[in-house]
Amino acid sequence: MIRLSHIEKSYCLGSEAVQALSDISLHVRPGEFVSIVGPSGSGKSTLMNILGLLDIPDSGAYYLDGQEVSTLSDNGLAALRNQKIGFVFQNFNLLSKLSALENVKLPLSLRGIRQKEMTAAAHDYLQRVGLGGRERHIPSQLSGGQQQRVAIARALIGQPEIILADEPTGALDSKTSIEIMSLFQRLNQQGQTIVLITHNLGLARETGRVLQIFDGRLCEDTSGGAPCGCPQS
Repeated sequence: MIRLSHIEKSYCLGSEAVQALSDISLHVRPGEFVSIVGPSGSGKSTLMNILGLLDIPDSGAYYLDGQEVSTLSDNGLAALRNQKIGFVFQNFNLLSKLSALENVKLPLSLRGIRQKEMTAAAHDYLQRVGLGGRERHIPSQLSGGQQQRVAIARALIGQPEIILADEPTGALDSKTSIEIMSLFQRLNQQGQTIVLITHNLGLARETGRVLQIFDGRLCEDTSGGAPCGCPQS
């Protein structure tokens, strides 16, 4: 489903070039729950932006569902992103003046789906994440965990092939973090492919496969240890 081959990415910081990613190659197969873990500045966010088609590499190849994405225009990238990827972020990224139902409907509004169908689907996905009865609440009337559930429902409603979750428990307390991880695990058991970006190795070990990134280099670790020269977190 996802295949990166020898990805390189650097940025200019003043007069210096900073290497954010170096020779990154990885596969994510359909139905996997994969975590990418590393400390601040390790390249996690850059890698997530490339996986999510929010940024493009300087060199190397990225194949998403068999399609090499570097050949696509900006409009083509946006269309593919809307079709294939659902995003869940640390700070929820909900629109503060919209209800939970209206926030969840947003991805479908970009597809020209009829209002009645969007509303029915949003109700269904809010039920799936345990928020039945909260549809009319705006974000300020919801707890952090409830807001993240709204964000997960919004990510799921377009039936994406991949969920990219960037530090989805970073703004939550430990009890709520466990609840959100349990929800992700249930979704994965139902066949959803999930890529979790986190700095928390303990959290990463709850997924099916762990990839560690350090100084822009990736090493795979299915057991949750630290091979390939990656230091312990």
